[in-house]
Amino acid sequence: MAQLNKVVVTSSPHIKTSDGTTSIMADVIIALIPALVLSVLTFGLRALTVTATCVISCILFELAYNKINKQEVTITDLSAVVTGILLAYNLPVSMPLWTAVIGSGFAIIIVKMIFGGIGQNFINPALGGRMFLLSWTALMTTWTAPGYELPLFGNPVDVITSATPMMQLKAGLMPDATLTEMFIGQIGGCIGETSAAALIAGGLYLIAKKVISPVIPLTYIGTVFIIAFLFPGGNPALEFALAHILGGGLMLGAIFMATDYATTPVSLKGQIVFGLGCGLLTMLIRMFGSYAEGVSFSIVIMNALVFLIDKYTMPKRFGAPKKVKAKKEAA
Repeated sequence: MAQLNKVVVTSSPHIKTSDGTTSIMADVIIALIPALVLSVLTFGLRALTVTATCVISCILFELAYNKINKQEVTITDLSAVVTGILLAYNLPVSMPLWTAVIGSGFAIIIVKMIFGGIGQNFINPALGGRMFLLSWTALMTTWTAPGYELPLFGNPVDVITSATPMMQLKAGLMPDATLTEMFIGQIGGCIGETSAAALIAGGLYLIAKKVISPVIPLTYIGTVFIIAFLFPGGNPALEFALAHILGGGLMLGAIFMATDYATTPVSLKGQIVFGLGCGLLTMLIRMFGSYAEGVSFSIVIMNALVFLIDKYTMPKRFGAPKKVKAKKEAA
């Protein structure tokens, strides 16, 4: 009797790919490197020190959580490294290193691991850490002037501060920095947001590698551009809109945090709604809120609404029965 070949029956989806969490996170790390290089050129090696502190802290906090709860070690998937880099990119270069450690612990333990680890968090961990560190408002809003190098370790005492483009836009003024300087990265701001060129290069890499879809970034950035263009407040409309795109954290948020798999909608329609919501909230905060920037807040708010967006935008599965129409009322 001939031996029959075994047939393995599994549920969908039947997709075979070599991509995994580790390879995806590795691509994100590669895409973030240009922004780190530009930040070091702008703020000195202190930017590298803050970034390394956040990365090492995130790894150690996740490892400690795994060990204490007797779980499988998950730091090899590199997601903690990505969280550390993104958290650092959302901090001023003058941020004391002890606060970077605290923010890393909150991002990993409270936002990520308590909810079940990667893929289970309902908001972006790095943004969660940034939101928590806003408790130290003065530290989170002290912006170092480009070209002024701070000590690598210890808490900086004397910092030459600089007004960021977003602070000037908030006051209804065009930034002192030119659009070229904002594009290249010669402006004050958080470590990873100053160079739009570096962030765009990283985004194009991720799109080419099919790690992210361009839908959310383009919808998000496009919404901000249109609103700023329509309401320039007496400033040149085109320059005002481009300053809103290049002068703050929009590129960093739209490309690297609004595209987080676990905290964004699944369907194309849902992603468009998500991007529109992020853009609208960002401009509402920038124009009417007390804070000059609105990217982090808008993404976190939309993260919390993803379950509703998915509920109303998910396509109906093939073969699903149509809803039974309500009976007409008797005449």
